[in-house]
Amino acid sequence: MELAKLNERGLVLVGCGNMGGALLDGWLDGGLDPRKVGVIDPNPRADLAGLGIAVNADLPKNPAVLMIAVKPQMMAEVLPTLQARVGADTLVLTCAAGTTIAAYEAAFPQAPVVRTLPNTPAAIRKGMTAIVGNARASAADLDLAEALMAAVGAVVRLAGEDQMDAVTGLSGSGPAYVFYLMEAMAAAGEAEGLPREMALELAKATVAGAGALALASDEHPSVLRQRVTSPNGTTAAGLSQLMDPETGLEPLMKRTVAAATARGRELGK
Repeated sequence: MELAKLNERGLVLVGCGNMGGALLDGWLDGGLDPRKVGVIDPNPRADLAGLGIAVNADLPKNPAVLMIAVKPQMMAEVLPTLQARVGADTLVLTCAAGTTIAAYEAAFPQAPVVRTLPNTPAAIRKGMTAIVGNARASAADLDLAEALMAAVGAVVRLAGEDQMDAVTGLSGSGPAYVFYLMEAMAAAGEAEGLPREMALELAKATVAGAGALALASDEHPSVLRQRVTSPNGTTAAGLSQLMDPETGLEPLMKRTVAAATARGRELGK
C-alpha cells in the first residue's frame, strides 16, 4: 500500500465497529503509522490508545483520508460534525450501506468521494468489496481507495453507482445466502440419516472447500462442476434437481438477488 500520503497528512476513521475495526487492523498491518490515525467512536476499543492512535480527539484539518464507517441511520447526525475538517483534497471514503454518493456530496461539496461496499467476510480479510467514485474522484483517489479496501479482501471497480444495488443483492447479502445453503445441505444430510453435527460439519467444509477451489482455479465454475459429474452418477442425479430450469437453483437465485437488489433501491431513496 502507498502510505506516504497517509503517513504525512493522516487518516481519520469515523466508526470503529466490526468493519471499521477490521479495516484499521489491516491498515496497521500494512504499515500505516498509528500515530497518524484518528478514531472517532462512542465506544472505542480498549487497545487503540495503547497503539498510539488518537481516540475521540480533535480531528486534523484536511486529512488525506476520511473513512466513514458508521451505520446508515447515524449519517444525518455524523456528517455535519465532519464538514469543517474536510478539505478539497481529502478523500472521503465510506463503507456504509444504503447511503448514496449524493448525500456525501451535499456534506462535502468540494471533496472527492469513493463509496465502497464490503461484505462480512472482510472481518477475516476474505471480503469482497465494490468501489465507485464521484466525478471529483481522480484515478489516484480510486487507486488509494482500492489499496485501502484491499486490506480486507478483493476489490472490484464499478462503472457507475447504479450498479451498487446489484452488488448489494449479490455479494453484500450473499454471505447470508451461503450460510443458508449450508443449513439446507446439513438438513438434507440429516434427513438421509447422518447425525446433525456431522451433517453440518460436512456441509460447511464442502461449501468452504469448493469456494476455495473455485478461487484458486483459473477455470469457470461450470468446468469444475463438470469434472465432478460422472454420466448417470450420483452427482448427476443430484444436479438434475438443482439445475431444473423451472424449480432449480438458478431461477431461485435470480429471484433472491432481484428481491435484495430491489430492496436496496428502495432503501437508497
